[in-house]
Amino acid sequence: MGLAFALLLPASGSPRLEFALGILAEARGDAPAAAIYFESARSADPLALPLVERGVRARLADGDRFGAVKLYRDLAAARPADLGVQITYADFLEQQSRGDALARQLAKKVLEAALLLNPGHPQVIRRLFQHALAAADGRRQSELLGQLSTDDPEAVLLYESVSDSRAASEDAAAREMVDQHFRRGFDLHPGNAALARAASDHFRDTQRPELAISILERHVETAPSSLELRTRLGVLYFTARRDGEGEAALKEVLAIHPRHELAHQALAKFYRLRGMQEPARTHADELLKIRGGAPADFLQLAEEWLAADEAAKARILLEKAVFDHPENSQLADKLAIASRRDPAARGQAARLFREAEALRPAKQEPGPAFLVEFAEALLDAGDAQAAEERLRAAIRAFPPEAKKETAAALRSLARLWESGNRNGTAASALRQRADALVR
Repeated sequence: MGLAFALLLPASGSPRLEFALGILAEARGDAPAAAIYFESARSADPLALPLVERGVRARLADGDRFGAVKLYRDLAAARPADLGVQITYADFLEQQSRGDALARQLAKKVLEAALLLNPGHPQVIRRLFQHALAAADGRRQSELLGQLSTDDPEAVLLYESVSDSRAASEDAAAREMVDQHFRRGFDLHPGNAALARAASDHFRDTQRPELAISILERHVETAPSSLELRTRLGVLYFTARRDGEGEAALKEVLAIHPRHELAHQALAKFYRLRGMQEPARTHADELLKIRGGAPADFLQLAEEWLAADEAAKARILLEKAVFDHPENSQLADKLAIASRRDPAARGQAARLFREAEALRPAKQEPGPAFLVEFAEALLDAGDAQAAEERLRAAIRAFPPEAKKETAAALRSLARLWESGNRNGTAASALRQRADALVR
């Protein structure tokens, strides 16, 4: 009742109350009433930037571009020392210029006035540099760059970003200027992550890897919690063939943050390249669990774990895979197989095989290896008849070249018959057939 009554109140002259009533009307879907309240709030406090921005959006929505520009112009004139207001006004003029040279010229004039009050400010210089670049005014570009201080990390980063990258790499004098800015800025702010990364990248890209490494070494010493750059340092060590230091750096990252994606990724790649498959699998496994991946990625790594007789690790990985890709029948098949081979999960295997069988598309035949494993799980569960059906299907499904696998399935079926004291002659024939296949 109180809120409904408030919406009926006349303009109070209080910008906060008018703004609150505007928000309430907006929440209720009454856009016309909200617009009236917001405009009333702006009239009561015409120097409030958020209220002016709302007024500008409303005028633009009505197609009143001149009125929108006037709101910003009046605000900028009333608050000449407020850099945020001046930049907002200049950016608005740029956005609305649409090829209007006068609007762009006015934006430049606003920025030049702001630079007089804020000498060397990176945000103003960045915008003015774009004007000088568009005008092909090399002299002005140099003047603006000369105003950037090496004491301010943002200014150093801007200097590097607006310097011509080709000149910086090919021209010794230009490169030296960038070097000086990075060295001076980094000496003053070694803990600044953005500056450390940019400086390291600059020295790496200009073929000075040891300098790139030394930057990051000093940075992580100053800021031990900077894990992203610790990881980057480890990778740079690898690039410089300082493998021991790289491995140690990445392991330090994981000691602090065991689920750090890039550290696991870098170590997995490092170990793979050196043929160290077990630690490579371990880190690739952690990466998939953290980041997820395509079904093929999970299947490949699970197959590696199974080949290494690490069924429990394969099962745990595949549980994550099936959670991420519940409709993928291949993952369900592989999870069932891994669960049967893992003593801790063998009791659940028969159920998982049936779930995988139900998930498989109607026209897709199960693979013979799946059928053999399914049969073993059914035998563990005491369902000999169903196990026999799967073994028969597996024997028919094995290709001619899979002689060893076919022989193993034949012997399994023979054992099944023998354990039930039936088909003795046929069981002997199966064993003879199996022996013939593997001679």
